[in-house]
Amino acid sequence: MTIGDRFGLVVRRTYEHCDPRIPSADDRLPPGQYLIGDFPVLSAGPTPRVPLDMWTFTIRDENDDVQEWSWRELTGLAIEEITGDIHCVTGWSKLDTVWRGVSLDILLDAVETAADYALVRSYGGYTTNLPLEDLRDGKAWIAVEFNGEPLTAEHGGPARLLVPHLYLWKSAKWVRGLDLLVQDQPGFWEQLGYHNYGDPWREQRYQGD
Repeated sequence: MTIGDRFGLVVRRTYEHCDPRIPSADDRLPPGQYLIGDFPVLSAGPTPRVPLDMWTFTIRDENDDVQEWSWRELTGLAIEEITGDIHCVTGWSKLDTVWRGVSLDILLDAVETAADYALVRSYGGYTTNLPLEDLRDGKAWIAVEFNGEPLTAEHGGPARLLVPHLYLWKSAKWVRGLDLLVQDQPGFWEQLGYHNYGDPWREQRYQGD
């Protein structure tokens, strides 16, 4: 039984990258990418193992005010089913991936902020940065299931950020919170030379691309 089935709160949504530079709806592979059928495991360090009764997700605003959700509170919110394509900066793409998770719109609605940026923090110390607008308006989720099963630790479980319109390193595994910032702050890979934004359709892999 899935999380959504237990709570009876599932919204199905198909995510489409609506970019005018894409010549047709059939052309779904960004430049420099190749298709795969499996789901490679790529990590910058050891895989954190977070018990669900100790897991929390927090949003800290620019005034240090904090909103926090336990695992039970997060999964008690409306669960959406998202179908979309994902693209890794190393070159592979996987089409029609199916996830379930909570829209960040729901969580951000609980926060009053004048911030323009977010620094995503993960269990294990990983960070990545995004403009806040890329986490709003149905573009980002806290994903808790993949292909109808709880998200495994190797793929970022119990929960990972899902931002399918950017390279996959922006979809931080083992997510534990957001810091909302007035000024942008580069994350782990961004400090090591990866592109600050990471649009696969512009091949923004590294700084200067």
